[in-house]
Amino acid sequence: MRAMVLNKIVSLEENRQPLILVDMPIPEPKPDEVLIKISVCGVCHTELDEIEGRTAPAQFPIILGHQVVGTIVKLGGETSKFKIDERVGVAWIFSACGKCKFCLDGNENLCDDFLATGRDVNGGYAEYMCVSEKYAYKIPDVFTDAEAAPLLCAGAIGYRSLKLAQLKNGQNLGLTGFGASAHLVLKMVNYRYPETKVYVFARKEKERAFANELGAFWTGNSTAVSPHKLDCIIDTTPAWKPIVHALYNLEKGGRLVINAIRKENADKEYLKALSYRSHLWLEKEIKSVANVTGKDVENFLKLAAKSGIKPEVELYPLEEANKALLELKNKKIRGGKVLRIS
Repeated sequence: MRAMVLNKIVSLEENRQPLILVDMPIPEPKPDEVLIKISVCGVCHTELDEIEGRTAPAQFPIILGHQVVGTIVKLGGETSKFKIDERVGVAWIFSACGKCKFCLDGNENLCDDFLATGRDVNGGYAEYMCVSEKYAYKIPDVFTDAEAAPLLCAGAIGYRSLKLAQLKNGQNLGLTGFGASAHLVLKMVNYRYPETKVYVFARKEKERAFANELGAFWTGNSTAVSPHKLDCIIDTTPAWKPIVHALYNLEKGGRLVINAIRKENADKEYLKALSYRSHLWLEKEIKSVANVTGKDVENFLKLAAKSGIKPEVELYPLEEANKALLELKNKKIRGGKVLRIS
């Protein structure tokens, strides 16, 4: 099978071709696994973190990618959930122990034995992959393969972020950054919280215009002061600077949810600003998001199908994975980027 492989951690400033196209054997499913012939795989900012070492892969070479859609072509001997030719998706959560207190409480994203697709095991930048049937998800018929891919991470992590924000209908919500995840959060809010006003902070005019198209109440750049204080803010950026400005715009007692696995290099000036009374004091709260659970993926797919939520997507052939990653690095974003594999 063809696969785009990462052989080592690199700086994308120095190496613009971090992934290499190789030919390798098709994997064989274990007894509890299914073999998927992949049609598309979404491109996520987390892949940039993996390439540059902010969340380092467990092994090299590694196949990245955790927004996988394809059809089942082979079943392990102990599987019963799916049939051959069923269309399924794979998300960031590849597996968890299933026995610890976190798994038993439905928070397997916090399991010490959590394995991530495309980081700890081979992912979807390839023609085939295997995954436990437990962590494969049926794709609703209303979505094309390309539409479904961003839902598996950008959508699911946005769903979890919104859940952790504890937003109430009619409260003001802020979104810092406006890429694949944030644009799906805005669509979710429009559906679930119709009286809520959404304020979008984004660096580029194109991103702000896109947010306006989707119904944002107000847009401004990442350092702007919002016209009203915000009850909740969800941050989807890779930087610390928007965090500081978000905290300033947050209402007393409000909650900031950081939807990012890793932040890029911290600037001491911005970290120092967290001590300002107008930023972190006044019972303001910061909540991090740790990956997603299987239920997050299942519930969001159902919600998206019921509500008609579909992402904007840009398609690239598998061989242009490096191009898609560099555009993401350089903030050339409108919706989600998706690799067409077969």
